[in-house]
Amino acid sequence: MNAAQGGAVRTLRVPGRHGYAAEFSPYLSGRLACAASQHYGIAGSGTLLILDQNESGLRIFRSFDWNDGLFDVTWSENNEHVLVTCSGDGSLQLWDTAKAAGPLQVYKEHTQEVYSVDWSQTRGEQLVVSGSWDQTIKLWDPTVGKSLCTFTGHESVIYSTIWSPHIPGCFASASGDQTLRIWDVKATGVRIVVPAHQAEILSCDWCKYNENLLVTGAVDCSLRGWDLRNVRQPVFELLGHTYAIRRVKFSPFHASVLASCSYDFTVRFWNFSKPDPLLEIVEHHTEFTCGLDLSLQSPTQVADCAWDETIKIYDPVCLTVPA
Repeated sequence: MNAAQGGAVRTLRVPGRHGYAAEFSPYLSGRLACAASQHYGIAGSGTLLILDQNESGLRIFRSFDWNDGLFDVTWSENNEHVLVTCSGDGSLQLWDTAKAAGPLQVYKEHTQEVYSVDWSQTRGEQLVVSGSWDQTIKLWDPTVGKSLCTFTGHESVIYSTIWSPHIPGCFASASGDQTLRIWDVKATGVRIVVPAHQAEILSCDWCKYNENLLVTGAVDCSLRGWDLRNVRQPVFELLGHTYAIRRVKFSPFHASVLASCSYDFTVRFWNFSKPDPLLEIVEHHTEFTCGLDLSLQSPTQVADCAWDETIKIYDPVCLTVPA
């Protein structure tokens, strides 16, 4: 199954840049940020790309370079121009798309690669959380030059840190130590530890419609759903990917729909409430697919990016027909 059936695929090739993360703007319809790296992120520099859509495809609105690979990007929740990225040199960068040069600020405290960054979505707090290969999570107020707090407890590299969209001050993390952990900034400690897989967990996300439901994606090729009220067993397991799952995202529009991308080069769409949960397989990349996001403005639009130097925006068939 190919996404082209659901409408035109808009593709931008960025030579020499391997995509790690793609995130739609929460403000501007069709605007997309992509964090990319030279040499597959192993060496060289990084680039933050800000893309806009037009009738003919995708165009670069802004491009910012950093002297190390960029691994993740998150949009500000209170300023449509501001983003934060994170990089292989242990730093976070604050950028402003209204300015041609940047970054505005650099936050350098992590001692190894920072693989994840996320801006809180709950009202009344402007907080950023970062997860690093130094096995720590740091909490930041972007208006303050240093971290507010450091969370320790993971026993291996941290791949994913995601704020709850429901509960202020609550975030989840996924790690190479095979656990999903739930944290509370007020408690400055871990609330729940879930031994979610017998493999490294590369990604996690919160359901937008159920404050107790999360999903994890792991190197064992499985996606598992977790109800925080009872974490002894997953509430669902989705099998089909043939290599590690790199990123997973719940739909903003459908309570039981999610998407995952993988080192098997595919993006897969699922409805975990159905007996046959696999909705669609999109096979339009020729390398590891690392970045994935579902638009907050358009119920059918998806963006992804991969190590094949391409960024794509498309409307998968399964989202254009009623689920």
